[in-house]
Amino acid sequence: MRFARSLTLISLALALVAGCGTANAGWTYMPAPSPTPPAASGAASGQPSAAASADPNLVTIRASGLKFDAATLTAPAGKPFQILFDNQDQGVPHNVAIHQGDASGPEVFKGEVFNGPGSRTYEVPALKVGQYGFACSVHPTMTGTLTAQ
Repeated sequence: MRFARSLTLISLALALVAGCGTANAGWTYMPAPSPTPPAASGAASGQPSAAASADPNLVTIRASGLKFDAATLTAPAGKPFQILFDNQDQGVPHNVAIHQGDASGPEVFKGEVFNGPGSRTYEVPALKVGQYGFACSVHPTMTGTLTAQ
């Protein structure tokens, strides 16, 4: 009897531990990044930087660690262009929105918000010559400046 009871308790404990070990928390947002600065993007990381693109009508930017990989972008003025946005944050929603003036100005374009990892190519309408702010609509601290020229 004692053996059967012990066996039942051990089986129950193993099932509980196994269930906890495979549970998925389902987090939507990542914890705050560590104070240690990330490695530099670009050639040092083996990946192209956000500013590098062979096509002048294609702007590329990446989100990783709740940050954009570039604080400044350049796009053509007076004609539509594309933004290739790579969200590398697992299970975290991001997008790229463009605003008049700075990131708190009126919105002139808003790309689709989606969870990472994944990428989207946004079709951006023509912008007048000037500086614009860009930001993640979900994480307003993720900002930068886009220059249309």
